[in-house]
Amino acid sequence: MAFDGRLLGGMSVLAAVVEGGSFTRAAEMLGLSASGVSRAVARLEQRIGVRLLDRTTRSLSLTSEGTRLYELAAPHLAGIEAAANLASGTAGSVRGALRASVNPIFSRHVLAPRLPEFVARFPDLKTTIVQQPDAGDLVAEGIDVAIRFGPQPPSSLSSRLLLRTRVLTVAAPAYLERCGRPSTPVALAGHNCIQFLDPQRRRPFAWDFLRDGETLPIATQGSLTFADVDTMVAACVAGAGIAQVLALGIEGLVTSGALVELFPDWPGETFPLHAVRPSRRLSPAKVEAFLDFCEAIARPYGC
Repeated sequence: MAFDGRLLGGMSVLAAVVEGGSFTRAAEMLGLSASGVSRAVARLEQRIGVRLLDRTTRSLSLTSEGTRLYELAAPHLAGIEAAANLASGTAGSVRGALRASVNPIFSRHVLAPRLPEFVARFPDLKTTIVQQPDAGDLVAEGIDVAIRFGPQPPSSLSSRLLLRTRVLTVAAPAYLERCGRPSTPVALAGHNCIQFLDPQRRRPFAWDFLRDGETLPIATQGSLTFADVDTMVAACVAGAGIAQVLALGIEGLVTSGALVELFPDWPGETFPLHAVRPSRRLSPAKVEAFLDFCEAIARPYGC
């Protein structure tokens, strides 16, 4: 196939559709109309001779041929962009629009109090912070970077560990007065243990206890299961049962006595917080700036 500039232009539009997740977002990124983006993709499909996108009234997704084309072409497009930035001297500039998906625990307790500092440091950057499930599709949602708790499954995403926070087993004084305090993790079998859903596996997290290299898995059960951390913590504070929570964000409740840590002699279980982004050979300066900032402010909270 003879090369012409229309092929490169069409690939750039397709990449914007994939990264934006819709014709509308791609149009905003490229300064075009949504119909113009749709026509450009259609022309590319006609040029290549294969269908690249499955279109419905509610969503877009790459076909197998489109996925292969995008995976092969994306690094070259990123290289062209990097070369252009270097030539213009703007490779290190932090500007434009950044869309970040941030776990609500980190957002509320760590990021939000430091955002004025971030805004003052990068006045030319317009940042949108959203909260999505930790298993959400970054590319489909047009997310530049995400801050997520939990081990990250193998994928094409680039991942950076920000911190590890302790997992605490806690209960309210009212619950302990009513049901007694378990003396060991094994005694949890006789208690109402509040369950929390793993957003990646769609089933409750296992309860494990670690110390000095020893791992003790405990089978627990309870009458309540939650997918929202704030609701689970509120229910635990109200005396609904025993819960496992992350130390990050509840230190004040433990210090005030609203919650009691039950097994401080089992301090070894931790949970990781990662920054993830769509994998590219070169990350945009705005993404690197946000990642570096989050890494710096997270450091004091790690264990």
